[in-house]
Amino acid sequence: MNTQKPTLINVIAWTTLASGIVNLFWGLAASGTMLATIVGVICTPLTILPTILGVFELIYAAKLFSNPAQPILPSTNIAIFEIACVLTGNVCSMAVGILSLVFYNDTIVKDYFARLNGTLTPVTVTPITPASIPTPEPAPVIEEPVPTLIEETPAEETPAKPKRGPRKVADK
Repeated sequence: MNTQKPTLINVIAWTTLASGIVNLFWGLAASGTMLATIVGVICTPLTILPTILGVFELIYAAKLFSNPAQPILPSTNIAIFEIACVLTGNVCSMAVGILSLVFYNDTIVKDYFARLNGTLTPVTVTPITPASIPTPEPAPVIEEPVPTLIEETPAEETPAKPKRGPRKVADK
């Protein structure tokens, strides 16, 4: 299968790999910090989530780097969870998630995933010849009387304005 990887696929793979490593360490450090306090013990499940996401990111990046390429779909779920990592304070992962979603919408990336998964359908173009164009038939002309909306009424004479006399100036 001749599927040359576009540059954006390599960018997605490298940023996902870096985000996975950061999320692993971020989750472990946050979990260790939370376990040091009594209230933190209750919140520890929230800090484990970046660690789990980091594992999934590493697996997905390994599939993107594989040679020969494995059939794989764009993982918008991982990108959305990367954006959600801002809730744990990981801004780096959020930026990677936003960039991944933007790159997944690029036509080159969509075409690559379609070729990789074999879902690209070939388009056959049929040439248009003058004989295949149907000739339009003329529409029949129907003449109907056009009703007038304004009735003609005799014009009434408008009275002229009465003329005023000279103005008087008030005495002071």
